[in-house]
Amino acid sequence: MHHDELIGKVQSLAHLPDRDCAERAAHAVVSTLSERLPAGLARHVAAQLPPGMAAAMREAADASGADAGTAGEKFGLIAFAGRVAVRTGTDEDAALRETAAVLEVLDAALAPELMERMADALPSDIRELLPVGRAAEGAGQEPG
Repeated sequence: MHHDELIGKVQSLAHLPDRDCAERAAHAVVSTLSERLPAGLARHVAAQLPPGMAAAMREAADASGADAGTAGEKFGLIAFAGRVAVRTGTDEDAALRETAAVLEVLDAALAPELMERMADALPSDIRELLPVGRAAEGAGQEPG
C-alpha cells in the first residue's frame, strides 16, 4: 500500500478533518507500536510500510536502543492511548479511535503472518483494537 493511500484510509476510517491529522495519527500509532513491540518485530513491520511510515517506526525502535531480540516496553491500553494522544495533540478517546483506524489500515497493508505476530506480541487490551478477525485469532495468547 502506498503512503498516500494509507493516509487517505486512516483519514476516512478515523473521520479526521484533513490529511495532516491522519498523517500525525498514523505516525503516532506506529511510533507507539514500535515502543511496545519487540525491536526485531518492529523492524520487520517497518520493512513492509511505505518509507515515511517505516522511518517513524524505525526511529522509535532505534531510540529504544534495543537489539533485535529485545522485548518491547510493557504497557497496556491506557498508556498506549496516552502516548498516542500526546503525539497527536488529542484526547485519549480520539487517540483510541485513531489507533483502531491505523491498525485496520495496517491489517490490510501488512502480510497476514506479520499481523498475527504483532497481535501475539500485544496484550489483550491493545489487541482489542485490531480488526475483529485478527483480534479473535490472537485471543487467549497473552505474551510473557
